[in-house]
Amino acid sequence: MENKWGKLKATNEDREKIWKKNRTFAGDVWFRFRHKPTALAGLIIIALLMFFAVFGPNFTDYSYSKQNLDVVNVPPRMRVYETADGEAYLYITQNMKLLEVSKDGHLGSQLEKVREDSGRYMTIFDYKGTEVALYYGQKPYLVADPETLVIYPHTTVWNHSYLLGTDSLGRDILTRLMYGTRVSLVVAFVAVAVNLIIGIAYGGISGYAGGNADQVMMRIVDIISTIPLTLYVILIMVLLGSGLKSIIIALGTVYWVDMARVVRGQVLSLKQQDFVLAARTIGSPTKTILFQHLVPNCMGSILVTATMLIPSAIFMEAFLGFLGIGLRPPLASLGTMCNDATENLRTCPYQLFFPALVIVLIMFAFNFVGDGLRDALDPKLKK
Repeated sequence: MENKWGKLKATNEDREKIWKKNRTFAGDVWFRFRHKPTALAGLIIIALLMFFAVFGPNFTDYSYSKQNLDVVNVPPRMRVYETADGEAYLYITQNMKLLEVSKDGHLGSQLEKVREDSGRYMTIFDYKGTEVALYYGQKPYLVADPETLVIYPHTTVWNHSYLLGTDSLGRDILTRLMYGTRVSLVVAFVAVAVNLIIGIAYGGISGYAGGNADQVMMRIVDIISTIPLTLYVILIMVLLGSGLKSIIIALGTVYWVDMARVVRGQVLSLKQQDFVLAARTIGSPTKTILFQHLVPNCMGSILVTATMLIPSAIFMEAFLGFLGIGLRPPLASLGTMCNDATENLRTCPYQLFFPALVIVLIMFAFNFVGDGLRDALDPKLKK
């Protein structure tokens, strides 16, 4: 019988072998990144938001600009009244109209108005040949009989026609939220791409050139930094006019300052290294040394800075939209949706809650990813 617990034979080659899984730099970064729960959660949230923004409108039957004034300010959860026949519900809109609601929560048509009884603060509607009285005194409610003022029994149902409700113009909030998230992400990614190009080139040239050239280039950066960023962007938006193109240009012209400083600092610390001296010795041109040797060694700091700039750009776009100088109606962004919701904040707080929640999720997600990249790219934390 074979002895399974026998002594294992080992050669000198096996004794000298290091039994450790070999990982590339990218593999090691991903290994440390995915072992940080907050960073991985942030990456998952970003992926879900991108899927929601890009593919979400394909699964909805509404447009971001289509208005339906019959369903103005309908909340996601409605207080409805049961009809006498028990086949449907009735919902009182903010403009004192009655909407028929099916048992499964889908909105129907408005009831036809029969007459007005202003003396008793009532409006009479017709529901399948039966009169329904809407009392609009101190608090609106439905009564079965105008004489006895017997109140219809009420309950709450979810709005299955408009899952997140409608706004003040009867537009679907869920669809507008999808388009608003898409616009905010596009603005952020395009602005950061422009910042990467300008910031890396400007900071790299400044740090590698040094001397008077570095002094002049950094003083220009200091002058731009002394102007309040919000004021600068607003002035550019006023000159160029509102619109998506103007927002991207406004953010792209000022957001490269932080990236330029980060790249300059990294290049200043790396250009005295031996590999740069070796490249100079073999006659490599300045362009090759800067963009093929120095900049790749700065990618850790560049990626972290770019990740941190994305939520800042999204917040700035939302702030401009909230001030009313962002996109032109009926285009939707998270900021314009928040601005539109302030008119009905007391009566319809859900209109502000949903776009504000998406902004918060984006901010947290990108900050978590940035923290995870910073730790994963730090060689001092390698185990």
